Amino acid sequence: MTTPEKIGILVVGLGGNNGVTMVAGFLANNQKLEWETGAAGRVSAPNWNGCITQLPPKGGGVGFQGRYPLANATNAAIGGWDIRSTPLGDALYNSRVLDYDLVRQVREEMNSMDILKGVYDASFLGESQHETAKHIVTGLDSFFDKVEHIRKDIRGFIASHKVDGATTVIWSASVERPAEVQFETADELLQSILDNKSDCDMSPSIMYAVASALEGCSFVNGGSQNTLSPGMSELYEVAYRSKTEGALLSKFSSVSSKPAYVLGTDFKAGQTKFKTAAVEYIRALGLTPRVIASSNHLGNNDMLNLTSKKTVEAKMRVKKNIFEPWQEEELDHQVRVMYTPMMLDEKRDVVEYTSLGFLSCPHTMLTYTRCMDSVLCVPLMVDAAVWCDFFCRYNSSSSTVARATAYLFKIPEGGAKGVDPGFQRQMNELESALAATVKGSDKNNKDLLAILKQGVASGIITQEQADSLKAIQ
Repeated sequence: MTTPEKIGILVVGLGGNNGVTMVAGFLANNQKLEWETGAAGRVSAPNWNGCITQLPPKGGGVGFQGRYPLANATNAAIGGWDIRSTPLGDALYNSRVLDYDLVRQVREEMNSMDILKGVYDASFLGESQHETAKHIVTGLDSFFDKVEHIRKDIRGFIASHKVDGATTVIWSASVERPAEVQFETADELLQSILDNKSDCDMSPSIMYAVASALEGCSFVNGGSQNTLSPGMSELYEVAYRSKTEGALLSKFSSVSSKPAYVLGTDFKAGQTKFKTAAVEYIRALGLTPRVIASSNHLGNNDMLNLTSKKTVEAKMRVKKNIFEPWQEEELDHQVRVMYTPMMLDEKRDVVEYTSLGFLSCPHTMLTYTRCMDSVLCVPLMVDAAVWCDFFCRYNSSSSTVARATAYLFKIPEGGAKGVDPGFQRQMNELESALAATVKGSDKNNKDLLAILKQGVASGIITQEQADSLKAIQ
């Protein structure tokens, strides 16, 4: 299987801490920059720490680069939207996420990069976000027009950057309040966009996801909002987007039937990922987890947005439900988040785990973690895009991809619903999906070669034609 020269990554919220950290990382790796750090002295790129699709295997099975035909993220095209016009280099400097010696080397180039205007609805964000939302799409009143505008942006990005691999759209913008609507079918979802009724609670993230599907691009919901639905999942099925007769799709321009996936919800980057590993360990010991009390605080814009009651409810929904598939009915899982401006992007979290051991004697563990939130999240964004490209090339089923990438999300949805929340169990899901995908492809290739050989022997095709067909594979 041939790997592409260039995959595409479009970030909703490009000017946020995740977006600018990602762009800086790609520039550093692409240009092989060197810089001084406070923790490790002088370092150099390429450095893809945390991106398991870009790391070679090491002891214990870490790293997938070289084991499978995965895209080289260094060559990826990066772009996206934001509702703020702050130049990306200045936004990176203001974030205080990366070492200044690296920031100063990429700031000017990042400031010259285009930022697409974002689709915006003030009712879905906390009040703290309204004043600065000036870089927005205007003059488009209907859901349909907004979806078509996003589609045009996606097509322009792919064409201008000459992307030959899959393009993935990643929601990394502020968390939206939950949309008060649930689409059970793709027809219902598309009809709602066409009807444009004022009482339809259509969030921007839903419109970005629909636009991505219609362009044959995957969509990754890195936020906590309820973007995914049964109807959205159906829209991403190739069979649905291949309909030609009597379909609502005919009312949209040139719909792509290429494989694409909708994944989510909410990146499982730091505290929550370790929490699932820790509780998995506790349960493996035969202990019964009874109380998990966790708190985290930081001062980035995403946390500022969560100071609004309407948006924090979306975050709490995913944080509290991560253990639901285990059906630990007596587990008391408490979560608190706090906005502390001085901390900026540096998340501090504390978790206490109390379980019952032999003869119901208590067993308690305490963990403390601190790290830049964006440094934890960006590798997941990179890996999500690389996995989407890989599985698109093999035309894998949506349920296979959802289960394989469940480890990326707090609440795996769609085909991944019910996947064991344990971190190692989820990594096993990934390993199993990769092995099955490649094995199935190898069998198909062998069958094809046998058919071509028989065709040449029978005089149905020439050897030159057979060689040309092989090259397509």
